[in-house]
Amino acid sequence: MIKTVFKWYTSTSLLIRLLAGFIIGSAIGSILWIISAHTGNPVAESVTPYISPFGSILISLLKMIVIPVIFFSLISGAAALPIRRFGKIGLKVIGWYLFCSLLAAILGASLALVINPGSESNLAGWQKMIETLGTQPDQIISSAPVQGGFISILLNMFQNPFEALASNNFLAIITFSILFGLAIRIILESSDNAENHILNQLIQLIEAARDVIFKIVEWILEYSPIGVLALSITNFGLYGPNIAGPYVSVTIGVVTGILAMMFIIYPILLFFVTRRNPYSILRNMDEAIITAFITRSSAATLPVSLHTVQEKLKVRGELASFSLPLGATINMDGVCVHLPMFAVLAANMFHIPLTLTGLIVLVITTVLASIGAGGVPGGSIMLLFIILQTMGLDSTQTAVIVALAMGINPILDMFETANNVTGDMVCTYAVAHNEKLID
Repeated sequence: MIKTVFKWYTSTSLLIRLLAGFIIGSAIGSILWIISAHTGNPVAESVTPYISPFGSILISLLKMIVIPVIFFSLISGAAALPIRRFGKIGLKVIGWYLFCSLLAAILGASLALVINPGSESNLAGWQKMIETLGTQPDQIISSAPVQGGFISILLNMFQNPFEALASNNFLAIITFSILFGLAIRIILESSDNAENHILNQLIQLIEAARDVIFKIVEWILEYSPIGVLALSITNFGLYGPNIAGPYVSVTIGVVTGILAMMFIIYPILLFFVTRRNPYSILRNMDEAIITAFITRSSAATLPVSLHTVQEKLKVRGELASFSLPLGATINMDGVCVHLPMFAVLAANMFHIPLTLTGLIVLVITTVLASIGAGGVPGGSIMLLFIILQTMGLDSTQTAVIVALAMGINPILDMFETANNVTGDMVCTYAVAHNEKLID
C-alpha cells in the first residue's frame, strides 16, 4: 500500500502536487479557522503545532541549500559566457538581455509600490503564523537591521568570499561568483591549450558540484508539496481565508507586469528596431510561448524556440544557436517582475522602510541575481533569499516569505517562463534585424 502511494506521488506532476497541497491545505486550514471562530474553541491553535513542523522542515531545507545553489550556478553561468565568440554581436545580445531585465525589474518595482501587497494585512495574523514556524514574532520584527547608505551597500558587495559565505552576505557572494566565473572565461579565451585544459577541468568540477546541488534541490522539491500543505493548513488555520489577500494582490501584480512586458514593452522595442508591426512578429512566436507556459522551463522549450526563430522568423542559425541558449541562462525578465513584488510584501509584513536607495539596490540586485536563475529549479524562489537579504531582512524573515511564496509560485512560474522565452526570441530577432542576419 505504501509503495503504491509513493509511486503515485512521485509519478504525479510536481505542479499538480504543489497546487493540490496549497488548495487542500487552504481548505483544511479555513475549516479549522471557521470552527475556531464560530465555536470559540481554539481548534486551529491546538492542531497547528503538530502540523507546522513539516512546513518548518521545508523552510530549513531551503535555507540549507540556497547558498550552494547560487554560488555554483553563478560561477558556471558567468564562465559559460562566450565573450569573444560573437564579438560585437555577442555584446549586443548580452546588452539587450540586461537592458530588458532592467526594464522588467523597474516595472516590477513600480507595480509593487502601486499595488503595495500586504499593506492592509492584519499584522497580528502574520505574527501568529510566524510564531508557529518556530520564531518569536517580536524578535523577528525587532531584529531587522536598518538599511545602510549606498556607500555602505557598495562596500558590502566586496567582502572576503569565505566570510560572505559564512555570514550569508548574498550580495558579496553574487559579486565574487560572477567575477570568478568571468575571470575563468577571459583566461580561457586568451591562454594556451595546456592552461585551457586545467581551466576546463575546473569548470567541469564546478558544473559537477552544481549538478550535485541540483539533485539535492530535486529531492527538496519532491518534499515541497508536503511542506506547502503543512504551511497552508497553518497559515489559513490561524489567519483564515483573509490571508489570500496578499496572494491575490501579488498574483495580480506579477501577471499584470508580465503581460505588460509581453504586449507593451517588447512590441515598443520591436517597433523602434524594425519599424514593422510588432504584433505580427509576436504572432509567429505563439507556439514557443505556449510551450513555455505549459512546461515552465526555458531549457525544455529551447528546441521549440530555435525552430520558431529559424523557421518562422527566418533568423540565421549561427545567431539563434548562440542567442537563445544564452537567453535561457541569463535572461529572466519574468523573474525580474516577480521578485520586487514579494520584496514589497515583506517590507509591509516586517515594517521595513523602503528608501530610494533601497529601491535602486533592489532593482540592481534583482537584475544581477536573475542571471543565475536560468539553471536553478524553482529559481525565483531561491533568489528571494538574495533580494530580501539586501533589504535588511535576516535569514529567518526571508525564509518566512519564501515559505509563503511557494504556495503560488507554480502559477506565477508559468507566466514567468512564457515571459522569459518571449524575451529571448524578441532579443534574437531584434539583433538579427539590426545585423542583417535574417534570410
